[in-house]
Amino acid sequence: MYFTDRGIEELEKRRGDEEVTLAWLAERLQEFTDTFPEFEVPVERFATWLARLDDPED
Repeated sequence: MYFTDRGIEELEKRRGDEEVTLAWLAERLQEFTDTFPEFEVPVERFATWLARLDDPED
């Protein structure tokens, strides 16, 4: 298990039964990058990847 997997597993364990909107997720990602601007590039890449998941051209 990679170090980052622990955070993903914790998220699933603590909040896995919740349903959220993508708008809610976008707000949390924005809050995170406002608090930790050094992570803006990876968060933006992740958000772009999520946004284009079903795009056959990507």
